[in-house]
Amino acid sequence: MDVRQLTALVNVADNSSFSAAADALGTVQSNVSTHVARLEKELGAVLYDRLAGRLTAEGEVVVARARRVIAELQAISLDVAALTHEVSGSVRVGMIGTTARWLAPRIVALVPQRHPRVQLVVVEGTSTVLGPQLASGQLDLAVLNLPVPGHDVSAELLFEEELVLVVPADDVLARRSEISLAELTDLDLILPIPGTAFRDELDSACAPLGIRLRPRVEIDGTRLIASLTFEGYGPAVLPATAVPAFLRDEWRMVRVRDLPPRRVGVAQRTRGLLSAPARALHGILHELVREAQDMPDRLRPAPADADGNRRTSETGYA
Repeated sequence: MDVRQLTALVNVADNSSFSAAADALGTVQSNVSTHVARLEKELGAVLYDRLAGRLTAEGEVVVARARRVIAELQAISLDVAALTHEVSGSVRVGMIGTTARWLAPRIVALVPQRHPRVQLVVVEGTSTVLGPQLASGQLDLAVLNLPVPGHDVSAELLFEEELVLVVPADDVLARRSEISLAELTDLDLILPIPGTAFRDELDSACAPLGIRLRPRVEIDGTRLIASLTFEGYGPAVLPATAVPAFLRDEWRMVRVRDLPPRRVGVAQRTRGLLSAPARALHGILHELVREAQDMPDRLRPAPADADGNRRTSETGYA
């Protein structure tokens, strides 16, 4: 088993064929086929179903591990280079959509200033998508909703964000400054799907009161929920940053009593060390959030200890 074999299999998985994987690697198809075949022989299992054009169950397991191995090997050279030269290389960070709207422009502006040889890749997605991508090695860092399930990813709290009921400016509820959680049961809401961190927060807040929110429809993705609300398909409970400034004349944010804030953190794999570019970005994320005066309304950074370090750490994604 060697890195060429692992790299070949990962590229076959990513490109869905041996010929496309060869093109991506700048080699010929026979080389890719040979590497995968030798890996299959050593492991005693078929890793890629040639007829179906997809990984087998065994192949999925191998690719998940291979991504981590490849990431660690790449990190070695980046770390050594950072000791003798400026930080260089690529870093891939995933972000949930509502946070990416205000945080991504800041890191896109700051990273080239601080580290001009670092290539930044930003991937937008939901927490349910970004978490597994981080665990499998496709991302170096992820900014997502807390808590994260499982044990393969650790996360630090970055900030807390107020959750609000979003209604049209001419709605009767728009005249109120706040509403109780119990009163929300009278509304047909656009809700996040069960099993997501956001939905778990809402359900956990309702449970002690013996109430359940009534869904009009359930959606995976906060930005999609917001889009449907702004298109007039129904009210929703959303993070405050889901309502962009240019829409705040037409829409109102009503505070919801008894509803704790959404918690957003920066996550990394528990196994393996961050590469030098990823460490640099990790520090920049914390720095940007510490500058509370530059944060959007209704957000507050995570509390820090006497040394300025974030106190909250969680693990997830077995």
